[in-house]
Formats: sequence, structure tokens, C-alpha cells
Amino acid sequence: MHKLQDLQDIPQLDTAHFVVPTQAALRPQHNTTHPPRILMLYGSLRERSFSRLLSEEAARLLTAMGCEVRTFNPHGLPLVDDAPDTHPKVQELRELALWAEGMVWTSPERHGAMTGIMKTQIDWIPLSAGAVRPTQGKTLAVMQVCGGSQSFNAVNQLRVLGRWMRMLTIPNQSSVAKAFLEFNESGRMKSSPYYDRVVDVMEELVKFTLLTRDISPYLVDRYSERKESAEALMKRVNQKSISDS
Repeated sequence: MHKLQDLQDIPQLDTAHFVVPTQAALRPQHNTTHPPRILMLYGSLRERSFSRLLSEEAARLLTAMGCEVRTFNPHGLPLVDDAPDTHPKVQELRELALWAEGMVWTSPERHGAMTGIMKTQIDWIPLSAGAVRPTQGKTLAVMQVCGGSQSFNAVNQLRVLGRWMRMLTIPNQSSVAKAFLEFNESGRMKSSPYYDRVVDVMEELVKFTLLTRDISPYLVDRYSERKESAEALMKRVNQKSISDS
């Protein structure tokens, strides 16, 4: 533990809100026993949507690994700012985001980017809802399907969004090239190195979810926000004192 005299050469630091990370703080105070809760989002409305089919294969794997899995159907979700946030599909999505402990985002790559359907779903999830951040500290796996050769544009963009939403995005990812060749007529993914990678990604997601879900508040706790919250509280107290005098 740092003592105050150890920090004298860091005058910019507000020592009242400076906390040294410790091994002990990474040990959960309690162990959650319910199955990991994973939300699946996919980015296409086509009848034979390969992002949906890939998401369904991932959901089967997660279920086999002991997770509780729910999938959001984006049909009927309005564009952001084109409807109030009381819209039933928006409310459904936000409730699922609050419920989830981890997510899987799967998008086609269209014109070198994720689809508008994928981005709309993420944009409807607020960064904060009152004192709650619906996605902060939750795990995330990203996948994409390609119509042609393998690309990573969509997963790279999804990673940027995951960081912006303060999620713990796992290192592994999946990009399925020529997806139309990787699924049979029944919509099931064929055995292949692409399928094996999907197994790897889901396995890693479950591990990271189990590892972090009980300590995620500590993992995403920030010095700047502790300092800002203290200053905001002091400002409110001072304002109240002035009004009462």
C-alpha cells in the first residue's frame, strides 16, 4: 500500500481518490451460482440470414456450456431518433441488455462495414440509465460473416463499439468467409476450421464471463470517476448549505 510520502512527487494526483489495485480486491466477495446470462445480437433481416444462422450456432454451443441464452430479434426495431425509447422493441432490447452478463454481436460485412441493423441495436442501448450502465463491465464476443473472402472490418468496428460501451471484449473473434458455403440447406453450420473457431470463441467468452462477472464493478472502477463523483457530491452539499442559510 502506498503511503502519502510515496506520492509527494505526483502533485497532480488527488490522493483521497487514489486506490492501489490489489490481488485481494480481485477475489469476489460472493460467487454467483446461476448460469452465465448471454445475449445474442445479429445484424441482418434476410430470411436466410447468415449472421443469424451463425448466432444460432453460437447459442447452441453456449447452451451446451451451461449458459442461459436469449436472442433479440431486430425485426421491427425502429431507427434511433425515429421513435421514442418507449417503443416496445426498444424496451425489449434494453431489458435484455440489463439482464445479460455477456453478449455476442454477429454482423455481416456490407460495403466494408457492419450493417445498419447491427449499429442500430447497439445505438439503442444507452451508455447509462440513471445510475446503471447497462453494458459496463460485461463481456463481449464479436463475429462476422463475409459474402466473399475473409475480412475483419466488421469485427474491428464492433470492438471499437464494445470499448465505447465499456465492455470487456475477449481477445478471440470469428470471421466466416463465403458464408453461403458454410451452412447446409437446414441452416446448420458445416464442420470446418471456421466452426472450430466459433467453438473457441464461445468457450473463451464463457471463461471470461465466469472470471469477471462477480468483480466487474471493481474492474471498471475509475480514479477519474471517483474524483468527479466526489466533486459533484461536494457541489450539491455546498448548494444545499447555501439554500438553507
